[in-house]
Amino acid sequence: MNLETTAWLLPCYGLLGAGLTLPWSLRIVRRTGPRPAVYLNMLMTVLALVHSCLLLKSVWGLPAQQFEFTWFQSLDLSIGCSLEISTISAGASILIATMSLISQVYGLGSLETDWAIARFCALIGFFEAAITGIAFSDSLFFSYALLEMLTLSTYLLVGFWYAQPLVVTAARDAFWTKRVGDLFLLMAVVTLSNLTDSLNFSDLNTWANAPETIAYFAEHQQFGTLLGLALIAGPLGKCAQFPLHLWLDEAMEGPNPASILRNSVVVGAGAYVLIKFQPVLSLFPVAAQVTVFLGAITAIGASLVAIAQIDMKRALSHSTSAYLGLVFIAVGMQQPDLALGLLFSHGLSKSLLFLSAGAVMMTTITQDLTEMGGIKTRMPATLIAFIVGSLGLVAMVPFGGFWTLLRWEETFWNSDTWLIAIALLVNGITAFGLMRLFALVFLGAVQPKTRRAPEVAWQVAIPLVALTIITLLVPILLPSWEFVDIDLDTVDIWGTAVLVASGFLGFGLGAYIYVKPYETGSSVPMLPVVTRQAWKAVQDLLAYDLYVQTIYKYTVVLIVGGGSKFLSWVDRYLVDGSVNFVGFASIFSGESLKYTVTGRLQQYVLTIMFGLILIGFAAFYRWN
Repeated sequence: MNLETTAWLLPCYGLLGAGLTLPWSLRIVRRTGPRPAVYLNMLMTVLALVHSCLLLKSVWGLPAQQFEFTWFQSLDLSIGCSLEISTISAGASILIATMSLISQVYGLGSLETDWAIARFCALIGFFEAAITGIAFSDSLFFSYALLEMLTLSTYLLVGFWYAQPLVVTAARDAFWTKRVGDLFLLMAVVTLSNLTDSLNFSDLNTWANAPETIAYFAEHQQFGTLLGLALIAGPLGKCAQFPLHLWLDEAMEGPNPASILRNSVVVGAGAYVLIKFQPVLSLFPVAAQVTVFLGAITAIGASLVAIAQIDMKRALSHSTSAYLGLVFIAVGMQQPDLALGLLFSHGLSKSLLFLSAGAVMMTTITQDLTEMGGIKTRMPATLIAFIVGSLGLVAMVPFGGFWTLLRWEETFWNSDTWLIAIALLVNGITAFGLMRLFALVFLGAVQPKTRRAPEVAWQVAIPLVALTIITLLVPILLPSWEFVDIDLDTVDIWGTAVLVASGFLGFGLGAYIYVKPYETGSSVPMLPVVTRQAWKAVQDLLAYDLYVQTIYKYTVVLIVGGGSKFLSWVDRYLVDGSVNFVGFASIFSGESLKYTVTGRLQQYVLTIMFGLILIGFAAFYRWN
């Protein structure tokens, strides 16, 4: 048996790990404590990682292979499950297993005293199974089902501490926001199933390139536009893109080990599905343009919002939305390889940043930036990890973010220079925001909550150091996986200079505003009153997410809420009132007529004769 035919087992490791932890997560087993559940789940993840590595070695350099088996069949309805085994899918499986293992080891340290850690591991296994299934799925139908599993997993993990009202609200908002996009995606899946004979991505690509398909949508452009918009709605919600972007900010109420996965591979799962049906999306020019437009808005807007947050996790989460916006732009511009490279380099760097942020929050017992400072000598490993993650995220030579954004420049240099401006702007703003976080967390005066902050325990230090090494190896991994072609002889000098300059400008401006006052012991120079008021208004605008939530409250929520109240009034007083009136009239007439039933024949004949006389008089007057 070929190793490729065993790829379907990879999602089963996560499900098996989740199942094995049930006796502890359901409190059936208490005597041993929850640790055995953690170890069993970690063992399943290690097996998945080893299996993925062997699979990658087996398929390296080979073309993609498709395997299909019947999942459900009844009469003439047959639903098949199709898998695509390729270097990309196997590499994605390795990344997923690695991130899952790091999250579990980190969770063992941060949630060690929480009895619900067994339930956390079960949910992580569920997470891992769904994402791994998406990596290998060649079916749009099954990818949609697996995305629904991710939505459920997000709800359960965000609401992990369900005794806290704020956590429950955040989980509910995250769930329903994603459901909005999923509903439209389901409509698109059902529509495509009526237009094509197969929902496999490989078959959909062939169908999209067929001349008759192109001619059909050229004739029915409005229908094609609606179908394309419905297709991108699901990934919009999963990747926290405008206007379905607010859930990722609220999802930071969940445990930090889950945030590591959520901001690296979970949000990338929706983009991965979008990349797979990119040839179908190319049939609908308006939908592709909308994808680019929404990605650009999210990339710039989320980058600006991130620099005004005082919550460490929320600042990093908005940065995630910004970089996923660049991925959406790449997909809309029909550059799937570029989108994959961005997902890979961003995922590793952002995971390392969340790991270091979690280490800081675990030792200081706060995630408020105004309560941090002065821990650079107390947490050296965390400091190095944060620096490496920051350099890997922005375009700094020779880290992974530099090579992917350089590929971005080379792609759009001669065609769409405004897209290069967006990438440079996002890169500069992100560098500024990371320097701001660095100064507020690691520099400055020691605060009461950071006075005795120690370095993290080994359960957190091991994944921190391991992921730091992996992030440093990204420039080697990118060309080996053929995401980018790193050739120093053909590198554009001017493009490189502009790209690096944008990062240095962001770091320099951030250092001037936040680092310089700490070094000199002075405060930021006072500004004129009018300038301070204007700057305060800008800060509030960014801190409150450009008032998007307020706009939704007085537009979408008001319309939906007012409409639902009106429909409730119609249902209660018109529909129910009409039905109740008919029932009351029937009861009243029945109660009245029962007194006419006496059993006397003479009375019945008299009644009939009286009625005939009335009918006769009415007919007489009608005819005359």
